[in-house]
Amino acid sequence: MRIMPASKFSLKREVEYGSPEQNESVRRIIEEVRRDGDAALRRFAQQFDGVRVDELRVTKEEIEAAYNEVDEEFLSAIRAAAVNIRKFHEKQMRSSWMDLQADGTILGQVIRPLRRVGLYVPGGKAAYPSSVLMNAIPAQVAGVPEIVMVTPPATAGAVGINPHILVAAAEAGVGEIYRVGGAQAVAALAYGTESIRAADKIVGPGNIYVALAKRYVFGAVDIDSIAGPSEIVVLADDSADPAYVAADLLSQAEHDEMASAILITTSEPLAEAVRAEVERQLNELPRREIAARSIRDYGAILTVSDLEEGIDAVNRLAPEHLEIIVREPFQYLSRIENAGAIFLGPYSSEPVGDYFAGPNHVLPTNGTARFSSPLNVDDFIKKSSVIYYSKEALLRDGGQIISLARHEGLDAHARAIQIRLEKEGNTRG
Repeated sequence: MRIMPASKFSLKREVEYGSPEQNESVRRIIEEVRRDGDAALRRFAQQFDGVRVDELRVTKEEIEAAYNEVDEEFLSAIRAAAVNIRKFHEKQMRSSWMDLQADGTILGQVIRPLRRVGLYVPGGKAAYPSSVLMNAIPAQVAGVPEIVMVTPPATAGAVGINPHILVAAAEAGVGEIYRVGGAQAVAALAYGTESIRAADKIVGPGNIYVALAKRYVFGAVDIDSIAGPSEIVVLADDSADPAYVAADLLSQAEHDEMASAILITTSEPLAEAVRAEVERQLNELPRREIAARSIRDYGAILTVSDLEEGIDAVNRLAPEHLEIIVREPFQYLSRIENAGAIFLGPYSSEPVGDYFAGPNHVLPTNGTARFSSPLNVDDFIKKSSVIYYSKEALLRDGGQIISLARHEGLDAHARAIQIRLEKEGNTRG
């Protein structure tokens, strides 16, 4: 890994907009699904997945059979994780409210869940049961009555779905599942087909074609985000264990060749020890080629004169994951302005949050932690303002409303108030 002063480092990674060919391919797929519905979904399943799909919907029997294909250790872990995730997100719940004022006016806000949410889940090698929980449970906690999941076949040439994905979905309360993936699945969720009714929002990760499809349909349907490669920044002083730091950096590097793993430290000896430890641990990883490419292209060790300079660097990078491994980590928490998830202390390794603790692991990437948040219950609700204006309030405030409307050149707005003032004002007393 490169070692350099933090002041000389910038993470340059262009936002992935796809090639013209990829964008055109996505556009064509979406338009074909809009036109041909289920027939297009089956056609693309044959073309991209090498499978003939007669029945798009996964049956209850398939879901039940999946439980026989996973071991008890996995089942116990996924159930415990689901409990933690649910408890955490239940604390995010909001309530509708009404404010009754002295003149009889009532102002308020009504909160309702979205009616139907679509969850995209990658299949094959990129199958992540934990992401099923992280996307489905907040929606369920929010009160979304219909959660539908789409996921491609587990392997080319077979119509079966990864059993761990099916079990995770069942444990999260998702019973409507379809064996369809790629941009065509996003199109089905956005516009609907004969078998799959359209959703109000699409969430969940996917490859570049899924990301481009989500961006294409945004507006017809809401989406969570366009996620970029994973990121981790570790802020550490000389108290940090280099083996822990190296392991945590590699935990993100193994995701993707474009993932970034960065150490910011006040300690030159720690910097050298972590660099050596990363090289040693790389050789033990099954995904070492991916991790090595990530470390080479997007990894770095940044040295700073003190933790204050280190915090400034953190806020500039706005990482998806931030670990603070220093003597008094809580002392610096209030200074962190930009980070998706903050892990404090040597035992709060990033995978604790990825899988089990309860906070959501769907986090802002590409520096968007400057203005966005982890996936949460608010992503699955909508708010309506409530306005009940009393006669007394309108007679009092009507002149000011008319003034504002006329200054904007909207005479009909002004007249809508004026007509009431003229009629109701004459009836007073």
